[in-house]
Amino acid sequence: MKKSTIIVIAILAVVVIWAISAYNGMVTLEESVSKAWSDVETTYQRRADLIPNLVNTVKGYATHESNTFQEVAAVRAKATQMTIPAEELTEENMRKFSQTMGEMNSALSRLIAISESYPELKASENFSELQAQIEGTENRINEARKKYNASVKDYNIAVRRFPGNIIAGIFGFHKKAEFKSNEGAEIAPEVSF
Repeated sequence: MKKSTIIVIAILAVVVIWAISAYNGMVTLEESVSKAWSDVETTYQRRADLIPNLVNTVKGYATHESNTFQEVAAVRAKATQMTIPAEELTEENMRKFSQTMGEMNSALSRLIAISESYPELKASENFSELQAQIEGTENRINEARKKYNASVKDYNIAVRRFPGNIIAGIFGFHKKAEFKSNEGAEIAPEVSF
């Protein structure tokens, strides 16, 4: 074999090895994004599962606050139906998801505020435990969102950075949307009756 043929074969082998490595790296990062998104959805589901217990506990003490209970139940139903497959993590889908979860936060805030009117409820061990569970769940949701956004950042860098963007374009890897809070989320909700 000629020396030039060996050099061309070696260069092609390096390019093929690089392309395989880049592709496998993007697959790994994309799977990390999918796993992180699944964790976000799981923590939201945990919250939705706790809500009926909280509602029933509060309902026992505050029977005349039925509008709030109905709203919480309706928002919970809407939230449990809202899922986004990992391959559809677009800006629009993320905005809709975030908006639905914001409605859930608002409804929960009103429900917790009802407890302020019922001192015997606040003293209830079951209510205190449910409040602690919801607080813990909110913390888990926040952590899951942070991990998701970190995974998306790593993935998006790999998909957009040269020369990886060439492999991404060939194999259909697209930028994923980060989880963003709703507009006005930085303002604490006002609860009034």
